[in-house]
Amino acid sequence: MRKLLLGLAIVTILAGAGSANAQAKPLRVVIKPGSTVYRADIMKNLSEKCPNVTITQDSKKSDFMLEALGWSGNYHFTVFKHGGDAVYATQTQWLSNAVKDVCRYVNSHDLHNPEKSEGE
Repeated sequence: MRKLLLGLAIVTILAGAGSANAQAKPLRVVIKPGSTVYRADIMKNLSEKCPNVTITQDSKKSDFMLEALGWSGNYHFTVFKHGGDAVYATQTQWLSNAVKDVCRYVNSHDLHNPEKSEGE
């Protein structure tokens, strides 16, 4: 019985370690024309908070579009899925928090299988 419990504990630990090290699926975001937040500032925060998400200029290859409006102390970000539907918005004081919120959203929604998306 002890060997069985020990074996199950080891398998559980290894499974958890494997999933913690699993990399998130690469995603591409295009910045909506007219956005007022500099792409470089968004990219800097994306690389820190969300290294699997990159900014592209090719809207046909993008998974999401990001409208990034505001200035220091007042950021408004809206995420659109490919095709144009607005699917998420956040308002924060800090750019890093707005990017973190967007990162969390895009990584929790499976574009190819909407039934398995978190929170839906």
